[in-house]
Amino acid sequence: MTTDREQLSQILATAAPARGKRRWLLAAALLLAAVLAWWFLKPSGNGAAPRYLSEAATRGTLVVTVSATGNLQPTNQVDVGSELSGTVLSVFVDDNSQVKKGQELARLDVSKLKDQIARSRAALLAAEAGVKQVKATEMEALANLGRLQEVAFLSKGKVPSQAELETGEANLARAQASVASAQAAVTQARATLSSDQTNLSKASIRSPINGVVLLRKVEPGQTVAASLQAPVLFTLAEDLAKMELQVNVDEADVGQVRAGQPASFSVDAWPNRKYPASVARIRFGSQTTDGVVSYLTVLQVDNSDLSLRPGMTATAEITTTKRENALLVANAALRFSPPAQAKADSGGIMSMLMPRMPRGANQRAHNNGKDGFKQIWVLRDGQPQAVKVKTGVSNGRLTEILEGKLEAGAQVISDSETAAK
Repeated sequence: MTTDREQLSQILATAAPARGKRRWLLAAALLLAAVLAWWFLKPSGNGAAPRYLSEAATRGTLVVTVSATGNLQPTNQVDVGSELSGTVLSVFVDDNSQVKKGQELARLDVSKLKDQIARSRAALLAAEAGVKQVKATEMEALANLGRLQEVAFLSKGKVPSQAELETGEANLARAQASVASAQAAVTQARATLSSDQTNLSKASIRSPINGVVLLRKVEPGQTVAASLQAPVLFTLAEDLAKMELQVNVDEADVGQVRAGQPASFSVDAWPNRKYPASVARIRFGSQTTDGVVSYLTVLQVDNSDLSLRPGMTATAEITTTKRENALLVANAALRFSPPAQAKADSGGIMSMLMPRMPRGANQRAHNNGKDGFKQIWVLRDGQPQAVKVKTGVSNGRLTEILEGKLEAGAQVISDSETAAK
């Protein structure tokens, strides 16, 4: 019988080859993983340097504009209606008719108005006759009171009695009041006649301005009912040679727009033509359409050739800023940061497996300084060099450079490409 020590020795001798085999397999697996990691994580292009895309900094004119759309309107548009109800007897103008101030546009049937004037004149004559009648009564009362006073003087107050004198005075006062009332009736009758005559004149609908008829909404024989609201019969434009373009400026752009700024616009009717304009005013009141807040801005437009018509849709470009002889760079240059350079011998396979900071993070942190300067990259001798600059206005494609060690002609990097394998 074998001892316990001999059995243990036999077990260890049997397990030794198995442990060696497992160690060899583990080492082979680690080596394979390292090779695969090196293959997938190695820099593309076998370490080739990136190719930089650049644009030269130039001097030129930078124009910043704000776009807006709207419609053309006359500078003064008037709706002409009727204050009277009645039947339209005649219409004397049509659409596009040129009219003068005071010119008759249409006329209502005035038969009833003439009858009313006749009644008012008769009432005035009756009131004037009533004045004459009460004046005669006043004269009679005055004469009667005079006789009573004379008798009292001659009789030294014995006759007539005091009551008779007071009655005479009262009769005279009533006669004088009747005269005042009759005169007031005359004034009222005269005012009624004047009102009827005014209504007769309003039966002739006249133009309040010199201009052109944009819209005619009435025909002969049509009944006009003005009891609740004055109906609009004609729409007139004062002067189409001068119009205004009403555009909606977005709330993000309204802070750049000022009265007096130049602008230009185009319309679909004349797509190849640019019309000049200027900003007249920007309304403080806002308007919201589909959740978008905008502000109505009015542009003055010269339409001497009458090629523009009210209601046309126009797209305007308002020039908010213009810089002459400005140093300009592409906007893409302000967003560029050079990629981190990876070297094959910088740490071997293990360095590739270690986590690293995202490429360009440090450069992006330096691009926007608290001092108002930004960092751009200039290509010198084939290598990128950082340059700090202070920027001005931008039109969305080019940006003005106000300060910094940058000269016109310098190649400013805007992008980079890495060579393929």
